[in-house]
Amino acid sequence: MIFKEISSFLKYLRIEKNSSPLTMDSYETDLHQFFDFLSREYNLQNLEITGDFFTHHNVRKYLIFLQNEEYARTTIARKLAAIKSFVKYLVRMKIIEDNFIDAVNIPKIEKRLPQFLYPEQITILLAAPNINTNLGIRDKAIMETLYATGIRVSELVSLDVLDIDFPEELVRVWGKGGKERIVPIGSYAKNSLNIYLKEARPLLVKGNANEKALFLNKNGSRLSDRSVRNILNKYVDEVALNQRISPHAIRHSFATHLLNNGADLRSVQELLGHVKLNTTQIYTHLTKDNIKTIHNNTHPRR
Repeated sequence: MIFKEISSFLKYLRIEKNSSPLTMDSYETDLHQFFDFLSREYNLQNLEITGDFFTHHNVRKYLIFLQNEEYARTTIARKLAAIKSFVKYLVRMKIIEDNFIDAVNIPKIEKRLPQFLYPEQITILLAAPNINTNLGIRDKAIMETLYATGIRVSELVSLDVLDIDFPEELVRVWGKGGKERIVPIGSYAKNSLNIYLKEARPLLVKGNANEKALFLNKNGSRLSDRSVRNILNKYVDEVALNQRISPHAIRHSFATHLLNNGADLRSVQELLGHVKLNTTQIYTHLTKDNIKTIHNNTHPRR
């Protein structure tokens, strides 16, 4: 019963591969969807599907189905990666004999320039919260921290109070796969966090005196990813930036501004917590203004 092996595979990802909960959730959903597809194709129950159905032909049919359903190429690529990883696990555990789908190619993914804000737009956005309220103080600290560190929103909401080293202006971040890294926070974020911890958090924490989370919701418990996205959208609407901005766009802005101001790619890679340098290289795009400045300052015929 291949379908029942999904739970063992997910356990393997967690223990052996140190995969993140988000990756495991995505792979579980992707594998269930593939089994559902095979069930419809062959009029079988999921539990009746054997390793014989994991063929090059069936996977290609599944990819065509996903394309016809207008799934994004990135989504299709991830779903195929989940299937390949699962089959590789089954072969390793000698549950099936051969990996017939290893030759299926992942669709080429179009590289898009990351969405980012110009420094002037960042300044306007960071000034939007009303710091005369507890939630406004918290929201400013959240956005200042996102921009100062470039951390992911999942990493932000996972921060505990003790992860901030105020004297050294550093924050300890737990990234993908539970990997730890140290990131500078800078004076602006440090000041905002100091105000938040002294004035707003003691009132937000309420009766949860043992709560370790740095950023709290109005009920005194750890803030969620979705809440941070809603907070950011609120201020984007208030300052009328005329574009939808995700917390990840703040991360993109962080990387873009560092590189545009002379930071080297390896340092930005380390700050962002990227395992591979080519993941960071997508940020080497330059703004039009910066391109003009570089051309004016360096071209011999200007």
